[in-house]
Amino acid sequence: MIDDNTTTAGASYAAAGVDIDAGDRAVELFKPLAKKATRPEVVGGLGGFAGLFALKNKYREPLLAASTDGVGTKIAIAQTMDKHDTVGLDLVAMVVDDLVVCGAEPLFLQDYIAVGKVVPERVAQIVSGIAEGCVQAGCALLGGETAEHPGMMGEADYDLSATGIGVVEADSVLGPDRVRPGDVVIGMASSGLHSNGYSLARKVLLEIDRMSLAGHVEEFGRTLGEELLEPTRIYARDCLAVIAEADVRTFAHVTGGGLTENLARVMPKGLVAELDRGTWSPAPVFRMIAQRGKVMEAEMERTFNMGVGMVAIVAPDDVDRTLAVLTARHVDCWTLGTVRKANEVHAGDDTRAVLVGEHPRF
Repeated sequence: MIDDNTTTAGASYAAAGVDIDAGDRAVELFKPLAKKATRPEVVGGLGGFAGLFALKNKYREPLLAASTDGVGTKIAIAQTMDKHDTVGLDLVAMVVDDLVVCGAEPLFLQDYIAVGKVVPERVAQIVSGIAEGCVQAGCALLGGETAEHPGMMGEADYDLSATGIGVVEADSVLGPDRVRPGDVVIGMASSGLHSNGYSLARKVLLEIDRMSLAGHVEEFGRTLGEELLEPTRIYARDCLAVIAEADVRTFAHVTGGGLTENLARVMPKGLVAELDRGTWSPAPVFRMIAQRGKVMEAEMERTFNMGVGMVAIVAPDDVDRTLAVLTARHVDCWTLGTVRKANEVHAGDDTRAVLVGEHPRF
């Protein structure tokens, strides 16, 4: 029985740590930001229980592609610097650049933001980056969820994930079955660490070397924190532009596992992508981590992208065309290597990609 004369306030969701009003304010702040990340196929607006997307009848035999990812411990840098408007770009990049590997055009993305405490302005900063990333990728931000987790996360803590959906014609799917001996591997430069290897980077630079995120680093021409928060490059539209102009066999998005492990995922058995380290020089941040942490080369190469964020494998006759398309789109690119038969490089049956030579100035 409830005592109507009780003056002591009872339990409430807010008292338990979940502020619905703050969540509502956050939504009002980021609604105009999210609205700019749209496409003509989006039906209705934000705020419903599900986002609607009309798959127009312009496809002959469409296949839907799906990818889910997060940002990882790069978020710890954003939290320390109290700068939250770039990690959303990282989130979008990690999802849409996986989609485009099979030739899929990213259509829409839905995000999930888990926070210890909803701070509307902070959530709005995060969503501003997600929306900008969607604009860069040409996909719609179709909806998402912001969840407050008091007791499980600190008040300043948050984590991000997202799922993206793309579409590709069934007869246009890129992958290992298209790769042939003599095909050429094209490298596309990364913008820095992207969103992988931050646990090792933080261990070396912030714990072992005790560098300050606010300290200016001559090699970077900016602070350490600014270098580490450099957003992941979004290659989706660049890759789609190459597909439209050249005979692309496949792409490989270079994330956790490094260049050879990610490239191996799109190589058929019996063929090896032989990559020449001498064709590019990793950015100073990679050299700094290796030197100050005494990190072995093999460990660096399986942890970081080492300056190569995306790889295209193309027909030999289309190398110049591919390089021209990417250059016109302001993508730093170069011939990275060649696809060869495994017995020509004395590789085992399980080897799909190898690095040879040495990096200049590394």
